[in-house]
Amino acid sequence: MRVLIVDDHRIVASGCRALFMDDPEIHILEASDAESGERVFCENLPDICVLDINLPTVSGFELARRLLARDASARIIMFSMNDDPVFAARAIEVGAKGYVSKAGDPQDLVEAVHEVAKGGVYLPPAMARSLAFAKPDFARNPLSRLTAREMEILRLLSAGKSLSEIAWLIHSSYKTVANTSSIMRHKLGVRTSAELVRFAIESGVA
Repeated sequence: MRVLIVDDHRIVASGCRALFMDDPEIHILEASDAESGERVFCENLPDICVLDINLPTVSGFELARRLLARDASARIIMFSMNDDPVFAARAIEVGAKGYVSKAGDPQDLVEAVHEVAKGGVYLPPAMARSLAFAKPDFARNPLSRLTAREMEILRLLSAGKSLSEIAWLIHSSYKTVANTSSIMRHKLGVRTSAELVRFAIESGVA
C-alpha cells in the first residue's frame, strides 16, 4: 500500500515514516507542498494521501480538492495541529475520509490509514465526540460560517497575497475571489480586508 505524506515539516514527515517502519506492506511517498504533492500523486497514484492543512502555498484543503478532481476515488486523510471541530468538519466537506490531529496519539494516524484503506472513515474518538456534541459551540464559532474554499482564501489573504495572486493560486477568477472576499466580510461582520486578516490570525486559520 502506497501512502503519500504531504507535509512541509521534515520532523513530522520523519515521524510518519517511523510510525510505519515495521509494516512491510506500506510504502511511504513524500512531498513538501501542494504542487509537489499533486505531482507525486499523478506519478504514483497512492492508495492513501495524508495531507497537512497548513502547507506553504495553498492549503491541504485546496490540494484535496485538486486530487479529488483528478480522481474522485482518492482516499484522503487531513492532518493538522488544529483540533478545532470546525477544521474536521471542513475536511469532511471537501471529501476527506479522515482527520487526525498532530497533537493527538500517533497511533491515531496508523489507525486512520488502515481504516480508510479498507474503505472506511476515521476520526479520533475525542474528535468524533466533539463533532457530535458541539453543536451550540460550533454554531457560535465564526469559522463555522465559512466554507472550505472561503477558509482557503482567508488563509491566503492573511499570508499577504493579493486577490490576483489568490485567483492564480487556487485556479479561479479574480472576480470570484473578490466576490468571495466580500461575502466573507459580510458573514463575519467585518468591514475591511485588514479586519479579515486579523480574524484569520486570531482564529488559527493563518
